[in-house]
Amino acid sequence: MDAIITGESERVGLSVIDNNDVEHLIEMDESGEIKYHEQDGYADDPSQRSDESNEHVEQARRFAQYYVYAERGYDTVPPDIHPERIDAVRQAIQTLTDAEFDALFGELKQQLQSYHDDTERAILIPADAAGPNSVLYRQHVYLGIDTTQTEFADEVETLATVHGINLKDADTSVSELSDSTRSAWQSFTEQVESLARNRDIDASDALEIGGVSSLYTAYVDSSGREHIGEPADDPFNREPDTLIELAPIEPGSLEQFREYFDHYLQCQIRDCFVRMGLHPPEEFCVLGPGRIEAAEQYKRLEMYPDFTDPDNDRLLATP
Repeated sequence: MDAIITGESERVGLSVIDNNDVEHLIEMDESGEIKYHEQDGYADDPSQRSDESNEHVEQARRFAQYYVYAERGYDTVPPDIHPERIDAVRQAIQTLTDAEFDALFGELKQQLQSYHDDTERAILIPADAAGPNSVLYRQHVYLGIDTTQTEFADEVETLATVHGINLKDADTSVSELSDSTRSAWQSFTEQVESLARNRDIDASDALEIGGVSSLYTAYVDSSGREHIGEPADDPFNREPDTLIELAPIEPGSLEQFREYFDHYLQCQIRDCFVRMGLHPPEEFCVLGPGRIEAAEQYKRLEMYPDFTDPDNDRLLATP
């Protein structure tokens, strides 16, 4: 994959050369929404393309969004395919104490463990699921900023005063806050993040886990129809920085589950690069399950090795 930025005004224009040497002319706005896409290597109508041709087109679009983010710093990459954002979540989770990790992801561990012994389930298996193993357990994860570690701590305190919040409440569980206080915290956090972006300040050292949603399910019923639920409690009204979706694996001890969790996020990051048509950085050349959508494509498309297979020896080859 290769690209050059061909122009920039209200839109950013690019020429992208995909892994089949097909040129894509793409234009997007600063939020990453693609407004124009022309190429002459595949059919114009997606329904007339092969599955692999459609994937090459999608690779070019994902790569274009990532290239503009990398070259211009615009927020053009959707969170679910943003490798740096997912890695920021991964690193923030690594800093949690065991007690903090358990407070955030203990219900998920409990639900997975319930498949392997008599542990009480945190949530019910949907009655119309094709079977217990046809259920994925999902949780949204959001980044926040440790405001005491930023270069603009005084302004953060001013914003906190404006929103009528106490920064000492940052350690309080979201579920323990009133609706009005939770809303105030959401507005405050979004403005702090906006302030960091506008000042072009690297706030990576101040990133922490800002909150997680309650546990919910995605599953297939007996007729093969997919159902995706919604969390009963979600701390922010924005896209999550990472979506966790785990099959009912054996979680093991808390230490083992933390290790698996970290590996799983590495696999998600691998998926981001692979599905942009890029070879993952060495740190993320790992095998195992990441995003379910990516796993389905690996099994369906011959253009990809099956990166979920622990015995796969093709990961070091260019995808």
